[in-house]
Amino acid sequence: MGIFGRKKEAELAVGAGLASVLPSNAKGWYVTPHLIKLNLALLVPLFSASSVGYDGLYFLPESPRWLISRGRKEEARQILAQYHAGGDYDSPLVLFEVNEIELAVTEEAEVLSGISWLELFRTKANRKRTLIAVITGWFGQWNGVGVVSYYLTLVLNSIGIIKAKDQTLINGLLQIFNWLAATFAGAMMVDRLGRRTLFLASTAGMLASYVVWTGLTSSFVHTKNEDTGRAVVAFIFIYYFFYDIAWTPLLQAYPVEIFPYTLRGRGLSITYISSFVGLILGNQVNPIAMKKIGWKYYIVFCCLLAVLLVIIWFLFPETKGHTLEEIREIFEGKLGYQADKTDQEETEKALDEAQKTGVDGRKDANAYHAELV
Repeated sequence: MGIFGRKKEAELAVGAGLASVLPSNAKGWYVTPHLIKLNLALLVPLFSASSVGYDGLYFLPESPRWLISRGRKEEARQILAQYHAGGDYDSPLVLFEVNEIELAVTEEAEVLSGISWLELFRTKANRKRTLIAVITGWFGQWNGVGVVSYYLTLVLNSIGIIKAKDQTLINGLLQIFNWLAATFAGAMMVDRLGRRTLFLASTAGMLASYVVWTGLTSSFVHTKNEDTGRAVVAFIFIYYFFYDIAWTPLLQAYPVEIFPYTLRGRGLSITYISSFVGLILGNQVNPIAMKKIGWKYYIVFCCLLAVLLVIIWFLFPETKGHTLEEIREIFEGKLGYQADKTDQEETEKALDEAQKTGVDGRKDANAYHAELV
């Protein structure tokens, strides 16, 4: 889940990199006599992302949870055996996981037909999930990335880099760097450090980078020292590294993990709504603030990142190494779909035996029961 969760955003970075180096006179063209302009810089990321990414879906196995929900239990068992038990179809671990998923799907199917949006706020656990989804979506846009992503020209102008050639080069290199950071560095860390740890490290690094970036920009404004301006560019790259390793992919992957099956689609929608509202507001506020107060606007994001760091520390649970059923237990304290005492004891015994015999593939594999609905 961790590595594949980074896939979509990494693909978009490929297109963004191509679009960033297009000559300005080729980024749009007129397609009708009425001067309707179609922006090539927007189309390139979309087409490249779809061509690079969706072809790869052919090689991915179906979600065991989805298969069981469709009555295809044996297929789900085969996939779990392949990825979690080294191909051992009769592994106690496989039997445990099939039973666990089946129990969850059965209970969730009973309530799915009557589920409503109000369910997102009905229980304490769901309110916490929804709050995390809103925070993740909102701060995905209001952690400072909107300024440099959409208004890099204004940022570079503020440090004396005003030539179009230089700005295009920096933008192109930045997009390539983003792709490398999100695809390789982030993918290697997400399942080693965990989601919560990566969120904390990412946000702390972004905060430190923004503080230094703000200080250097202030210094340049007063001294006009070119070396100071180049240092600002370096810290833009450093800031983006910390952003890419967590906020690029986990913006979607983390909310998907924390919501139960019945609410996953609505929970992800809440994340998107929050993100889009933040994006729209940022696109209205950021350019005005940048022109009115310049580098001093960065101080706002230093404060927001500090607040975000505290929120993550106290609110975001770790989901690394847990199935979706176990993550539900983290939020709710107990599993509402547990089997009766005899069945539960049998599955726990099976899991213990699987771990003792060394066929527990979950500690090395990350093909958990996750899917987008």
